[in-house]
Amino acid sequence: MLWLRSTFFALVLPGTVLVWVPLWLSRSSGSGLDIGWVRWIGAPLIVLGAGGLLWCIWDFGRQGRGTLAPVDAPLFVVRSGLCRVVRNPMYVAVCMVLIGEVLLFRSLRLLVWAAVVAVAIHLFVLAYEEPTLR
Repeated sequence: MLWLRSTFFALVLPGTVLVWVPLWLSRSSGSGLDIGWVRWIGAPLIVLGAGGLLWCIWDFGRQGRGTLAPVDAPLFVVRSGLCRVVRNPMYVAVCMVLIGEVLLFRSLRLLVWAAVVAVAIHLFVLAYEEPTLR
């Protein structure tokens, strides 16, 4: 059942932030960013970020016996994989994917969305995660 819960929360949480909202924002007409060939740097950022996110979700389930959702958090602290290298690897991965989407799709709206998400992540870590882990 853990894999089912992990899949559900991955589709709901990062799925909303990285797929559903960007799709909705990209459907609206708006000004594009003129960044030339730099846009193609976005594709590897998306792949690397998504891969890192999936790796962390796997580690949270396998080693932590939980999911990425705060309501179904891991029972054990995960200290291997990307968690060994970066303090909050899932947040880094999400931001990496968003930056990749901004570049690849040359979207000013996605740039604003990425900034909103980054600020929200920072505030969530300060207000909830750090006090809870203490």
